[in-house]
Amino acid sequence: MSDASIVCSHLSFSWPDDTPVFTDLSFSVGGGRTGLVAPNGAGKSTLLKLIAGEHRPRGGSVTVEGVLGYLPQTLPLVGDLTVAEVLGIAPVIAAIDAIEAGDTAEEHFTTIGNDWDIEERTRAQLERLGLGGLAFDRRLGTLSGGQVVSLGLAAQLLKRPDVLLLDEPTNNLDRAARHRLYDVLGDWSGCLLLVSHDRTLLDRMDRIAELERGEVRFYGGGFTAYEEAVRTEQEAAERNVRNAEQELKREKREMQQARERAERRAGNAARNLKNAGLARIVAGGLKRSAQESAGRAGQMHAGRVGDAKARLDEAERALRDDQKIVLELPDTRVPAGRTVFEGAGLLARDLFAAPGIDLSVRGPERIALTGPNGAGKSTLLRIVSGDLAPDAGTTRRADGRVAYLSQRLDLLDLDRTVAENLAAFAPGMAAADRMNLLARFLFRGQGAHLPVGVLSGGERLRATLACVLCAEPAPQLLLLDEPTNNLDLVSVGQLESALSAYEGAFVVVSHDERFLAEIKVERWLELSDGRLVETAAPS
Repeated sequence: MSDASIVCSHLSFSWPDDTPVFTDLSFSVGGGRTGLVAPNGAGKSTLLKLIAGEHRPRGGSVTVEGVLGYLPQTLPLVGDLTVAEVLGIAPVIAAIDAIEAGDTAEEHFTTIGNDWDIEERTRAQLERLGLGGLAFDRRLGTLSGGQVVSLGLAAQLLKRPDVLLLDEPTNNLDRAARHRLYDVLGDWSGCLLLVSHDRTLLDRMDRIAELERGEVRFYGGGFTAYEEAVRTEQEAAERNVRNAEQELKREKREMQQARERAERRAGNAARNLKNAGLARIVAGGLKRSAQESAGRAGQMHAGRVGDAKARLDEAERALRDDQKIVLELPDTRVPAGRTVFEGAGLLARDLFAAPGIDLSVRGPERIALTGPNGAGKSTLLRIVSGDLAPDAGTTRRADGRVAYLSQRLDLLDLDRTVAENLAAFAPGMAAADRMNLLARFLFRGQGAHLPVGVLSGGERLRATLACVLCAEPAPQLLLLDEPTNNLDLVSVGQLESALSAYEGAFVVVSHDERFLAEIKVERWLELSDGRLVETAAPS
């Protein structure tokens, strides 16, 4: 429908402990594709749940015009369900089968309604999402995580929704599945509100909605246009802050100069009155008049200083805290051409085809390891790290340290603080140097003394990077397995900054093409059908 829309009016929501999430939030989204961005914890998923009716607001209202489809980040599905049950078509197919078998009961026709073509429509939708071969009676527990996400999306699309809410739909999708999703959403003509940290997907949106400081602001175009607009805004904000700072200094200086001039005039006047021999009452009147004049001048300058401070505060509020990581990691440097890992004829868990996989990593190479889900990419990383022995084949590693960051980010002791973990990884580093280092990883003050177990996903990644990249000895080969999963866009940028400073070799498994481009991957390997082949960078 052309007038499909979402309208949130004076929306307020708090958690049961009265922690506020939104207060008096108002915005509307019409037709087209809108990407919603904000740091983790800002309430993006909560907002989608409010729109979908899964949460009830404490104040205000949500109005959705049209049929609603909603794909949450975590699907409430159990492994015993069949594909047909997940898609919501099981009753219709059963009714059609019953009629074809000769049962013409009225309830079968009621169940079917206008959905006589449900099987053909479903097959077409599954085919578009790369699930064309799935049997309707297949159990959910036999599917991969990416297949489950694609199946959940197909279930929503089969509702023919006018308004579609998607929460991180590319999580767990490999590159091929992501591109199929891009194509499906590229044809979308209704009202789409999408939460994602996939910048390639966000670049395909018609507009970006930014949730910040309890307000939603809209920017035309995709994510690249949004970044440029924000950059322009920040440059203007920084100029405004500099101008406001100069204005405040000038007003303070003029106020001080006016005070000094008034004090000099008062001193001169007192001496002149004394020398003039005027009557006491006349002299007192002149003195009071001078004091009142000086007071008015002081109030005027104080008002100007106050106004300048207010303008500076307003200019500073427009500045964003970009939370950039700026590092130098020379200890991680690897000489060009030095072999840091050599594997030959590697076989493991029936994942790799005979005669096995060969892999060499030399010098400060930046390698992307790609391939479909389930191909064995994580297994190969564990073999390279030495965490898993291959079933066959040989491995050789250089003397330098190899660091492996799994998807679980489980290297650190959750009960220890960030500072204590770093001390364990770098015991020879002075305590003051450790604190300075953690500050560069944005753990300042008490932040360095928080237990790792209470950190958010992005904070835990930063803590892990600090410990791994600055360990003794420093790693010369870094292995990363889907490092951007579940990170917000700010945290992904911080990871990119840290990896830009890293001077060793790394192998990274990721389906995030924008991330791989930002960290300047120079060699692309694809693991598929049990074979590892060198490929060109994606166009």
